[in-house]
Amino acid sequence: MYDIMTLPNGVRIVTEQVQGVRSAAIGIWVGAGSRYEKASEGGAAHFIEHMLFKGTEKRTAADIARVTDAIGGQINAFTTKECTCFYARVLDSHVEQVLDILWDMVYHSRFDQKDVDTERGVILEEIGMYQDTPDDLCSERLFAAVYPDSSLGRPILGKAATLKNLTGEALRQWQQAHYRPENTVVSLSGSFSPHLVDALCDRFSTLSPGKVPHYREAVYTPALTLKRKATEQNHLTLAFPGLSYLSPRRFGLQLLSSILGGGMSSRLFQEVREKRGLCYSVYSYGAGHADTGTFNIYTALGRETEGDALNTIAEVIDTFVAKGPDEEELDRAREQSKANVLMGMESTQSRMSHMGRSLLFAGEILTPEDIIEAYDSVTRDDVVSLAKDIFHFDKASLSAVGKVSPKETYEAFLRR
Repeated sequence: MYDIMTLPNGVRIVTEQVQGVRSAAIGIWVGAGSRYEKASEGGAAHFIEHMLFKGTEKRTAADIARVTDAIGGQINAFTTKECTCFYARVLDSHVEQVLDILWDMVYHSRFDQKDVDTERGVILEEIGMYQDTPDDLCSERLFAAVYPDSSLGRPILGKAATLKNLTGEALRQWQQAHYRPENTVVSLSGSFSPHLVDALCDRFSTLSPGKVPHYREAVYTPALTLKRKATEQNHLTLAFPGLSYLSPRRFGLQLLSSILGGGMSSRLFQEVREKRGLCYSVYSYGAGHADTGTFNIYTALGRETEGDALNTIAEVIDTFVAKGPDEEELDRAREQSKANVLMGMESTQSRMSHMGRSLLFAGEILTPEDIIEAYDSVTRDDVVSLAKDIFHFDKASLSAVGKVSPKETYEAFLRR
């Protein structure tokens, strides 16, 4: 059972005791991702994530790593478009110690300029790694194209031109302006002593409240983007307007995606790869945000099979829209989704992530039973209705990376 409390300054703390485990997972979730950045600040949120591991007023970076290893724990972080999360997983005997480390990292980091200069080089290498990963590059270019002039379309890692202007003091000020109690959720799941909840309240109640930053809403715009790159395969992402992660129809979309391109039994995998041998990899996925979303189909293949594969994907979509799924497909997708939920809940880290993400983004936490019920309530007509609403080729977008064909080839496909 989830216990949720809101401190006077706005920090929300959610805890859950899990019986039969010896570990605990704790996360500090802040509603401050890359879409809160100005164009000139590109990469700031992610840069700060890196800097919080570089040392505090009382711990060096080596101290943080050494102590974490000494207690057999794991500490990590990630930055998305809409949030940054710092989290740890340890044995229950070390939860209080790892909480002290996380608190120190997040709220007392030094932002030493020498460390900033060093870490900038690390991030530039990370950007280079993504540029050398065609599927990541394909996705990144897609979002830049469909969300033009929007922070949602800019890369989380930033660019060299913006990173060079981010000093230690600039990063400190960005963090102070964006890490507010009102957009902070602390999530704790697993085995822990009751007094630890009091310790959480004592620490986080010391944060001073302030104005929470906002972002400008993004609007999906159909687009075509091509990037010539010397790769063995062409990487393609076909996109349609999707759903917000707050949409009540999101459970239906998950089932639709599972049926269409969610695994080896999916229609796209069976038709494009197994029956026609046009590619090695093909799958679908939704990318939802608070105010918008896309539904995407990705494939990687040789240029010689590209046209046939795109036409086959379109045929699969057209058939799905016209006839919908059969009941066996829907039941299979439903069971897959339910199994993923229930098996994920066997991990304290997954439970912590579910609580933190849900409370931060939706303001509520669905229990596993709520989620199972939501999947069970999706009907065949719901999935057909979603397909008819989403799959309009006059609103489709395409990102291609590799030895791409002439632009006119892809334009003709999108006009089909």
